Amino acid sequence: MDQPRALVIGGGIGGLTAAVALRQRGWAVTVLERAPELTPVGAGLGLAPNAQRALDVIGLGDRVRALSAWQGDGRLRAPGGRWLSRTSSEAAADRFGGPLVLVHRATLVSLLSSALPEGVVRTGTAAELTDPGDIGRPAVVGTPDGELEADLVVAADGIRSAVRRALFPGHPGPRYTGLTTWRVVVPAPERPFAPHETWGRGRLWGTQPLKDGRVYAYAMATAPEGAHAPDDERAELRRLFGDWHDPVPGIIEAAGPGQVLRHDVHEMAVPLPAYHRGRVALLGDAAHAMQPTLGQGGNQAIEDAVVLAHHVGRNGDSGPAAEGATGLAAGLATGLATGLAAYSADRLPRTTAIVRQATRTGRMTAVSNPVAVAVRDALIVAVSRFGPGLILRGFAGIADWRPPQHTYASGTPRQ
Repeated sequence: MDQPRALVIGGGIGGLTAAVALRQRGWAVTVLERAPELTPVGAGLGLAPNAQRALDVIGLGDRVRALSAWQGDGRLRAPGGRWLSRTSSEAAADRFGGPLVLVHRATLVSLLSSALPEGVVRTGTAAELTDPGDIGRPAVVGTPDGELEADLVVAADGIRSAVRRALFPGHPGPRYTGLTTWRVVVPAPERPFAPHETWGRGRLWGTQPLKDGRVYAYAMATAPEGAHAPDDERAELRRLFGDWHDPVPGIIEAAGPGQVLRHDVHEMAVPLPAYHRGRVALLGDAAHAMQPTLGQGGNQAIEDAVVLAHHVGRNGDSGPAAEGATGLAAGLATGLATGLAAYSADRLPRTTAIVRQATRTGRMTAVSNPVAVAVRDALIVAVSRFGPGLILRGFAGIADWRPPQHTYASGTPRQ
């Protein structure tokens, strides 16, 4: 029988990771990306040890670690510059098996796409799920060039996923959190700075270095849904953060007009009943959109991808023995159904818990009452005095996750 065929809808980080992982598990894969080229929206992406280990499965973990300029200490400040807490990268590495590394999203997308043969990624190709399929028939995806059949469809089409709406039409989908974010990459300031995240009254700012010498900055604040600055978003950042500690004002001034990205934050407050239906699997924001407060959105998409490939790779070729192509196809379908059910059972509880934890952290950053802010900051300072262990405890069960597969694609046993 020919290789089982998978179609991946969406050429972002989760979709590309899934394509690489599925190919390594014996699938013929095509990625359908609506955009004319792979130009990821966003700037920096923090990869925690859990995502790095997932990337180890497909042989890319060490290459990603080598791209990072910052494997950094965690430092939290107040708008005036006062240090609230400091967490060493050594403590994080000791607890979770490695530090956080920061890469540019475009760099990671380029690395993932380079691991795929030419022709696997089809850009400028809008895709619509026509039929999710079931154990007795393949899934069908419509494209401008006609319909495509697939043994498996991977929906990595983002927070506004049309595939999710087709599979679960009665689900409310993501909700607005009351928070909006800004992101920008600028040249590094002449004056050195300590990488940091700063919490104010209903506002948050972070500044981190990238490998190429530039700086990635991100901000978050409470705002009405769909709001935009009347002039430009740099001016809005100046109004909100212009009087904060160095290097924040300089970073804002270094941004060019129109360079600042702004996006409202949505989350999947009501979990989906499953991450699959028929022969279709959802991953990343399409399945479990979350607030960025834990930095786990992209990390969880990477986890999804390698776990999905593990389950459908293991089960997709292990159906009941039978004579001829018909029997083999039936075995594939049966194994795939088992694998997709295992994928949902594996990922749904974990990602739902992380979505909720990110929501709780978001409530802390969104506090705006002066008294409540003072209490919050005092608690952070008090906890930090007991050492980094208490601060890092919030990532227990997240950053220490290990994939079900071998840790390395070369076959090294799981660590």
